[in-house]
Amino acid sequence: MTTPVCTSASNAAVPARQTLPYASFSSYMRARQPVLLRTARSLTGNPSDAEDLLQTALAKTYVAWERIEDHRALDGYVRRALVNTRTSQWRKRKVDEFACDELPEPDPVPGRDDPAEQQALRDAMWRAVMRLPARQRAMVVLRYYEDLSEAQTAEVLGVSVGTVKSAVSRALGKLREDAELGLVRN
Repeated sequence: MTTPVCTSASNAAVPARQTLPYASFSSYMRARQPVLLRTARSLTGNPSDAEDLLQTALAKTYVAWERIEDHRALDGYVRRALVNTRTSQWRKRKVDEFACDELPEPDPVPGRDDPAEQQALRDAMWRAVMRLPARQRAMVVLRYYEDLSEAQTAEVLGVSVGTVKSAVSRALGKLREDAELGLVRN
């Protein structure tokens, strides 16, 4: 004997539009997803794996939503979930190694730089940013590393938008003239 799928007619009266139990989670997720995805990409190195990792971490956050007392610290909670999830994935990973006569090196793709050169450029850029005065460094980091708008950067630092524009412009000029960056780029 089969069990009916709809057990009562009262279920049919439920409105078609249902809301999520945690509307604040939905708005948090929409607002912070790009930043958290960048963090996930830095952990995995692969955009597809990063999306999966972020989805898993957000699912864990959703389950714990009621237990999280301080919603101002959600980014830290999700980042910790990202790191813990990635660590668990890494530990469970099965690695198959095969002995071979030659190392399988990928053919160089025209137009792409060597990953080691890209890393050297990133390292040199970060050292150049660290040589900037503290105020300019803070504005460059907020503006380009944290991807805040000029208005958001001004609000965070308690200065005017014009101050942010001029300070960032001067900082970028210093970075363009940085000798170490010039050596790495050439």
